[in-house]
Amino acid sequence: MSLYGASTEYVLHSLLWLVGNPEPVSSLDLADLQNIPAAFVAKLLPRLEKAGLLEASEGLRGGYRLARPAEDISVLAVVDAVEGRKSLFNCQEIRGRCALFDERPPRWATQGVCGIHAVMLRAEQAMRQELARTSLADLARSVRDKAPLPFLGDAQSWFDERVQTRRTSKVRQRRRPDTP
Repeated sequence: MSLYGASTEYVLHSLLWLVGNPEPVSSLDLADLQNIPAAFVAKLLPRLEKAGLLEASEGLRGGYRLARPAEDISVLAVVDAVEGRKSLFNCQEIRGRCALFDERPPRWATQGVCGIHAVMLRAEQAMRQELARTSLADLARSVRDKAPLPFLGDAQSWFDERVQTRRTSKVRQRRRPDTP
C-alpha cells in the first residue's frame, strides 16, 4: 500500500513540463505527451489552481501555467494540494487492548503518545521536511540534467505544434498504435 498514488505522480510529472514554460499548456496536451489519462489530469489540475499553484486561462490558447516561480513551489505543497494532508500512520491505540487489562487498561499503558505512534510521527515529519525542502525547480533540474538536449527541444516543438493546431482550429486526434 502506498501513501501517495498515481494522482501525485501524474501531477508532478505534468508540472515539470510547466517549469520554464511561460505559455499555458492544456491538460489534454500534458496527458497526451505522457500517455496518462486525460480525464484524470483534467480533474487534478484544478486542485492545484485552487491551492494557488497554477493559473488557468480559457480559449484555444488556454491551459495552465505556474502561478509562481518553480523555486517557490515545494513538492509538499503539490502533494498536499492533490492528496490533502494525509497522516502516515493512524494509531488504533492497541496498547490499551491487552487481554491482561480486562478491558480496563492501567494509566501507565495509555499515558502519553504511543511509542509506535511517536516513531511514525517522527518519520512523517522527516518525510514532510524533505518534500518541503525540494522545489519543483529542483525536480525539473534533475530531470533536465538527465535528458539529452534534443529531447527537450523535441518536447517543446511538440507543445508548439499542439498550440498551433488549436490556433488553426484543426481537430486534434490522439495517435493510436494501430493506425499508420
